[in-house]
Amino acid sequence: MAGTRQKVILVDDNLSNLSIGKNILRTSYEVYPVPSAHKLFECLGRFTPDLILLDIEMPEIDGYEAIRRLKGVQEHADIPVIFLTVRRDEESELKGLALGAADYVHKPFSAPLLLKRIETHLLFAAQKRSLRQHNENLQGLVAEKTRQVLEMENAIFDTVAEMVEFRDDVTGGHVSRTQEYLRILIDRLIEEQIYQEEVSRWNLDFLVSSAQLHDVGKIAISDAILGKPGKLDKEEFEVMKTHVLIGVKAIERMEQNTAGHDFLRHAKAIAGTHHEKWDGTGYPYGLRGEEIPLEGRLMAIADVYDALISTRPYKKALSTEEAERIIEEGRGTHFDPVLVDLFRLVADRFADTVQRYREREALVRV
Repeated sequence: MAGTRQKVILVDDNLSNLSIGKNILRTSYEVYPVPSAHKLFECLGRFTPDLILLDIEMPEIDGYEAIRRLKGVQEHADIPVIFLTVRRDEESELKGLALGAADYVHKPFSAPLLLKRIETHLLFAAQKRSLRQHNENLQGLVAEKTRQVLEMENAIFDTVAEMVEFRDDVTGGHVSRTQEYLRILIDRLIEEQIYQEEVSRWNLDFLVSSAQLHDVGKIAISDAILGKPGKLDKEEFEVMKTHVLIGVKAIERMEQNTAGHDFLRHAKAIAGTHHEKWDGTGYPYGLRGEEIPLEGRLMAIADVYDALISTRPYKKALSTEEAERIIEEGRGTHFDPVLVDLFRLVADRFADTVQRYREREALVRV
């Protein structure tokens, strides 16, 4: 059927050549003879041919300029172009090939040669399309497998985080809330272009989700301490503090069985440094200022804020306004002053997150 035949546009300002070329091609292809490059581009506005036969020496727009324009348009760049020319010098052919021509056919036409050249380049173009589609399908499969692996990893880490929360049941929802606070801070950090050099080294696909492991070391802390209905004494608090290094060691064991995954790199930074303080009085390392990784400095704000608005056996939940005031009072002592200023810009979004979780918890209780 004619409708299924491949389309060839034949461009030549010589009407005799157009007639000859059409007669040669019409038995095998759907041929569109046009007398100028202007008409060629009109055709391209209506349909995409499988191949273009293009004369070089034409008035107004010659073949070289026409192919230059063709290759500059993405949807036309892969159409094979065969130059038609009376020129036989090497320089002309090299110029055309450099501009992206697939081949040269010299005038006057040799019908068998012209048909064979067209057949060869149409086959080559079809193979390129097939290979491209195959590569796209492979990329799609790889992306899907990667997504499945990431979902599985996140499910495992979510389960671990839930196990920690289950044992430390006074902090229910803490992991998911702190992840939301962290996401809010990071989004604004990027928007304000703060700490750009350090942020440029992050893998943002994994950073927020890695925060779910920030308290993973608590899984090794005894129930007597985790579940104590009151404030910890000094010795108990020293034991509680060990959850940081326990968590770091657990993540390092995971790293030993992976190829340096960014998720674990961020998780270790957050788990190991979110209890450090800007003035150097935090734990476990006593880091000061920008010695503390930026991930840990951000998580410190998220973690403390959530502790303040949460109920504990030894204290009531504070209001979001009180929590905001305490975070601001820690500017330059507990917290990075730049990040406290950033927190002020998004404190209302923190409060909205708290309200949403409280409403959800109220519905569950009902």
